[in-house]
Order: sequence, then structure tokens, then C-alpha cells
Amino acid sequence: MKETTEKRSLLPPLLPSRSILFLLIFLIGSAVTGKELADISNWWSVAATLVNIVTVAAIVLLARKSGQSYKELINYKKGGRSVKKTILLVYGFVCVGMGGMYAAGFMFYGKFMPKVSVDIVAPIPAALAVINLILLPLTVPFAEDGLYLGCGVGKIRNSYAAVIISAFFYALQHCFIPTMFDAKYMLYRFVSFLPAAVLFCVYFRKKKDPFAIMISHAILDLATGVMIMLTSVVPGLYDSWQSMV
Repeated sequence: MKETTEKRSLLPPLLPSRSILFLLIFLIGSAVTGKELADISNWWSVAATLVNIVTVAAIVLLARKSGQSYKELINYKKGGRSVKKTILLVYGFVCVGMGGMYAAGFMFYGKFMPKVSVDIVAPIPAALAVINLILLPLTVPFAEDGLYLGCGVGKIRNSYAAVIISAFFYALQHCFIPTMFDAKYMLYRFVSFLPAAVLFCVYFRKKKDPFAIMISHAILDLATGVMIMLTSVVPGLYDSWQSMV
């Protein structure tokens, strides 16, 4: 009983942690640089990578204290998967992820691809964009899926609560990546990621297998990283994309 209680204690402090960290990073960044939040929003991907590293470190540390490895926490097991089924699952997850963003854009801005979605791939220094092209998709699945699936879905006993609470915080963090105090924008970000968050949580609750989820998650962030790299290394590309929406 004691061991079970310790393992479940991973949940309360960690699920809202990423939202808090992103909020603090952008507020402190704005105060230190003397710039508006909107003016530093293009640094979100770098902030995300840093928070990912902190998140993974925290999960690994707390998992060890509760007598688990990271693999055990997310129930990762080698082999035993159909390649065809995995590919179909990844494709489906990616479609839901992209579909959620397009649907939210139309719902809140009347366009499937509103200007705020292009702002997400605003340029950063080219060297950082290249480095983050590797680090962002590599760290995101281990951080977010480890947290919301392993520490959330896997630790809450009630099935409905496991999905609802974990998916809520899964989507909520995106309201602060980047942080901008605009209610419409924050709702857009929340709704954009909610369908994928719910699907990931439901699937993991039923199948206890994070593999396809983590692969699809990496693909989505790789696509974003590629676009950020392109706008960062190709002069005028970002302005050209902005003019099209």
C-alpha cells in the first residue's frame, strides 16, 4: 500500500508543472529583456526544449524514488507490435493532431490557417533553429507523454478522471507556449490540441502502449521544427507566408 501511494504521488505536483514553467519563463523573459510578450513569442520552441529536459529529469528522478524506471512508468515494452498497425496508428494520430489545429483555426479565426498559426513558426537565430530541429522532436515525446500519460493516465485509478484530468493539462500547457494574455488566442491554442490530447489519453488508458503516440508526437514537432528552420535560414520566407494568410 505504501509503495502504491508513493507512485501515485507523482501525479499532483507534476501535471500542471509545464504550464507554470512556460508562464514563468515568458514573464521573466519579458521583464528581463524589456520586451512585450508578443516580441519574444518566437522563442517558444527553445523554451519548450529546455522545459522538456527539465520535465524528463524530474520524471526520471521521481520515478526512481517510487521504485520505477522511466520505461516502467510509461509501460514501454520492446516488440510485439504489428508494423502495419503501428503505421496506421501514427498516421491517424498525426491526422487528428493536424485536424485539431485546422478546426480550431476555423472556429476562432474563420480560417483553417490563421495568421497566429504562422506566427508559431516565426524565425529565430539560424544556429538555434538547426539545433532545435533535432532537440525539439527528440525531447517532446519523452517529456509530454511521460508526464501526461505516465504520471497522469497511468496513475489515476478512475478511467474517466484519468482521461479528463490528463487531457486537460495536456492541452492547457499549449495556452502558454508561447504565453500571450489574449483570451481568444489562448482558447484557440487549447482547443487546437485538445482532440489529440484526448485521443492519446484514451488510447493509452486502453492499450497501455505509448509507442505510436510518441512517434506521431515526434513527427508533429519535427514538422514544426522544419518550418521554423526554414523561416530562420531563408530570408523573406516568413514574411511571404504571413502575406498568404
